[in-house]
Amino acid sequence: MALANNAWEALMSAYAVLMKQFAAEAIWRDVSMREYDVLYTLSKCDDPVRIGELNRHVLLSQPALSRMVDRLVARGFVARDTDPADGRGVLLRLTEAGARTQREIGRQHARGVARAVAGRLTPEEIAQLESIGRKLAAQNGEDS
Repeated sequence: MALANNAWEALMSAYAVLMKQFAAEAIWRDVSMREYDVLYTLSKCDDPVRIGELNRHVLLSQPALSRMVDRLVARGFVARDTDPADGRGVLLRLTEAGARTQREIGRQHARGVARAVAGRLTPEEIAQLESIGRKLAAQNGEDS
């Protein structure tokens, strides 16, 4: 049990250090990191999604996500469409402006991630980290 808890603590410490480093980058002008997370998640969806599905993939409560989606819709980054299969349902998708913003920030963020990770880990360790991350996510019901 101690080994698993030590590994978890190390993982969370690494996450905190890296997130502070990423937050300090001068790329978050048009959207916050959390807003970017929503745009990025929507960019990975092949089709428009309901907010409940989106909520499964972001680290926000349902009410916080709803408020954020409202702001992103108002700013023209996300669109709401009526679900053709259920007229009461709403589907979310990126607008062209949202997709453009996600790509622009995403390129810069990807460079920052690469600098942070490649600067600390060997290519073999990076591959191990990816494998471990996917394995942990799959065990918790997420796609790998």
